[in-house]
Amino acid sequence: MLHYAWFISCVALLAVWAVVYWSSRMRREMLIASLLTMPFGLTEPLFVPEYWNPPSLFDLAQTTQFDIESLLFSFAVGGLGLVLYDLILRTRPAPVSQYERSKPRHRFHKLAVISPFLAFSLLALATDWGFIYIGSLAMLIGGVATIACRPDLAGRTLLGGLLFLGMYCGFFQLVNLAFPSFVKTAWNLEALSGLMVTGIPAEELLFAFTFGLMWAGFYHHITWHRTVH
Repeated sequence: MLHYAWFISCVALLAVWAVVYWSSRMRREMLIASLLTMPFGLTEPLFVPEYWNPPSLFDLAQTTQFDIESLLFSFAVGGLGLVLYDLILRTRPAPVSQYERSKPRHRFHKLAVISPFLAFSLLALATDWGFIYIGSLAMLIGGVATIACRPDLAGRTLLGGLLFLGMYCGFFQLVNLAFPSFVKTAWNLEALSGLMVTGIPAEELLFAFTFGLMWAGFYHHITWHRTVH
């Protein structure tokens, strides 16, 4: 059963996605966000086997460094990272006025939007850090850039990070209960910080917070929307 732990976990996360989707007033936005993040599952060769080496369907991760599960995971977290804030606070997006868009502070809008991708590329070239740390720092930069460019999204950005972190922690705990040896089997703990928080590698929590921090406001930022009740 452990061989299917990663697949079962991703299917379970998709089930959470489906429940949230049918409960959300932002179904279209949630689906778009998921489709946008799904291709990031193809970055798995950056993490396998240096960061982890999960058992996967057809042993794809071990033979190709790609796996089907990462695509499912990336799809699910994209939609959830976007709408958790709206689901809990009962908000929805509304267009930003043309007057607001023309204000001087938005002159760096495009730079702010691409900042996490630019930061990731520069950090990957300039450092020998693990990609989990590079990715997390790049997402943190993206979140900070969103707040700098769009102060009205500050609350959404910060709380979005905490909400996704909380959801991810709860989900990870259920995975640990179902598959107690999954972390020790799949993660390359010797190459990481070694810090565990309630059985979860600290790097996973760092990823969860910074992903939620960036992604909660990213759609609103790039599409010129604001949050309203």
